[in-house]
Amino acid sequence: MPHSLQACGKINDFKLSAALIDSFNMSMNIATMKDSRNWFKTFSETRQRKLLASQRDGLNITVEGKVLRNFASNDYLGMSVHPQVCAAAKDVINQQGLGSGASRLVSGDAPLLHQFERELADWKGFEACLIVGSGMLANIGLLQALANRHTDIFSDKLNHASLVDGARLSGAKVSRYAHLDMGKLEQLLQKSVAKQRIIVSDGVFSMDGDAADVASLISLAEVYDALIVIDDAHGTGTLGEQGEGLISEFAGHARLIEVGTLGKALGSYGAYILGTLEMIEGLKQRMRTLIYSTALPLSVIAAAQAALSLIQTTDVVKTLQSNVLYFLHQAQNFSLMPSSTAIQLVLLGSDEKALSAAISLREYGFFVPAIRPPTVPQGQSRLRITLAATHSQQDINSLIKALSNLG
Repeated sequence: MPHSLQACGKINDFKLSAALIDSFNMSMNIATMKDSRNWFKTFSETRQRKLLASQRDGLNITVEGKVLRNFASNDYLGMSVHPQVCAAAKDVINQQGLGSGASRLVSGDAPLLHQFERELADWKGFEACLIVGSGMLANIGLLQALANRHTDIFSDKLNHASLVDGARLSGAKVSRYAHLDMGKLEQLLQKSVAKQRIIVSDGVFSMDGDAADVASLISLAEVYDALIVIDDAHGTGTLGEQGEGLISEFAGHARLIEVGTLGKALGSYGAYILGTLEMIEGLKQRMRTLIYSTALPLSVIAAAQAALSLIQTTDVVKTLQSNVLYFLHQAQNFSLMPSSTAIQLVLLGSDEKALSAAISLREYGFFVPAIRPPTVPQGQSRLRITLAATHSQQDINSLIKALSNLG
């Protein structure tokens, strides 16, 4: 007898008869009953996400036993494998161990965190910085701390999932404007009667390679009394004279809050939030994903600090930017989505075409992923190529030849 029916049978000393139990079981369509084996609907083979067991070795990646040249990493400057960056992480582990042991507000707030926050804020041109566990934690926690039911949030339709989820969870009224459409954004701002307004946008859009118009966003924020949150995860270390990012020209603006990660161009792990002193202090009091999360291991902070020093003292950013220009010159005959960043997209349309192209590129020795819905809109599946400072011109030439062979 099912346990739940046994329990029901004991209510008020009422005993279910065997015949009634049999009748109940027969009336249930077992195929429609939900358990952990059929809770989620299944996706088609071309739509399924798969975690491919892979191992990186510098510019190569081994996927399912095959060594491939990696054009899929966000390690834009090769910092994750740089000897000085790795040595910095190892030194801290040897001296202080691995985990931080507690949240930053308990006993995990090491002096190295404060030192790196000061260095990062100075480099980026902001008054203050706050280090948190990841980009997802940063955006979710930030928007929950900033917004409430009296807030209107205006979000670009192609924003990263972390910004989308943060806006949804904040309790604010969320309005989405067409991608990079400043006219539509202004129309939405004009209609707002909320006490607080926040414009939220990616800096460089990770699946399109294009970038926000920061000057226009700031102008609208000033006219309509709004804050701006920009996630510059893919601009940091790749754009600007010294890699300061997309918004370096407007750094420190009182209406501007920048979010970014340590896990891309800086080759480590974690995230940062930049703003005024008052804003950062306010977040320390209110940001739940900071308050209730274990602090990052100091090894990843030391690694990011070493990477920042290399960015500031070498030509690694210029090398990446040179590779981007070289790729664009060599790929003039391809139908690329417009981008001057390290993210280059080949739009193919159907899931099947994108998957087939990615598999064919593996046969040529390259790892370039197929990006499919729901990450991108239906009918806009694509190949996503990411360039790095560590790629040689020969690497790029070989990839161009392989793409040409695919037709």
